[in-house]
Amino acid sequence: MTSLLKEISPIKLAFGGASISGEGRGYGFGDISEDQSIALLKYAFDRGIKIYDTAPIYGFRASEQRIGRAFRHNRDQVFIVSKCGVSWHDNLRVNMSNHPQIVTRMLETTLKDLSSSYVDLYLIHWPDKNVDVRFTMEVLSKAKREGKINHIGLCNTTLEEIKKASEVEKIEVLQSELNLFNRKVIHELFQEIKQNERSFMSFGTLDKGILTGRAHAGRKYDESDLRGHAPWWKKSNLEFKFQKYEKLKTVRDEYQLSGIDLAIGHNLMYDEVDQVIVGARSQQQLDEAISSTQKLVPVAAILKAISIIDDE
Repeated sequence: MTSLLKEISPIKLAFGGASISGEGRGYGFGDISEDQSIALLKYAFDRGIKIYDTAPIYGFRASEQRIGRAFRHNRDQVFIVSKCGVSWHDNLRVNMSNHPQIVTRMLETTLKDLSSSYVDLYLIHWPDKNVDVRFTMEVLSKAKREGKINHIGLCNTTLEEIKKASEVEKIEVLQSELNLFNRKVIHELFQEIKQNERSFMSFGTLDKGILTGRAHAGRKYDESDLRGHAPWWKKSNLEFKFQKYEKLKTVRDEYQLSGIDLAIGHNLMYDEVDQVIVGARSQQQLDEAISSTQKLVPVAAILKAISIIDDE
């Protein structure tokens, strides 16, 4: 049996919709106009990318709306992934809740913003300690029976959440952070993924640009870029990561690899990874990412990189 995403796309690269949040702010990575975003999405499609990952919080709906407009006339040729559970108040303060009423409302808004009667894959964005995931799953199961959702998955999840959610409906896809700096999911979920033939998508593949060298200590960010203002970004051990990226230059030089080659090569080294989510804000960045998915990065290079990062 082949997992879902292996059947959907032979290219192991999914377009990360947070990169086109633009002036909508929310969870996003800087200004990019609607026209630029739509042109980039269409270029991605022409390059063979079929899977597009988004969420309402990306640009406070802007990302979903732009994806909807880009593929309005060829909706059946793309596979759109969106999420529920992270909404916001009128003052734009984030609200994280998987309450059935909130999830129901979020799904309807997502369908409207995508200009679509269905979403291909719908994920619960984060676990909610105040809401039993089975109650949330009842809402998604009903929506699936109604044709509003084709497939259901979990993001940022745990083994316990997977077990409970699976009591209600089949969980086909898991999505979690995975990169050279954060490899926890390998030990926490990969055995479960393999045993139950689930698909897995990695986000944070480039660690928000750190593993490409584009995010560095001296860089300034515009107001639409979370890296310029988010408290959790400033507390995310940046100095350590910037220093380690510089030390990885010895590996990149020895094997003639770019930062993105090494980052994507690391994730694709694991058979459990069906798709790496990568955000792009230009055709050049997208071309680089596609090229990296097609490059066979030596395992020896990846192991040396891991050793450098783990060496304290």
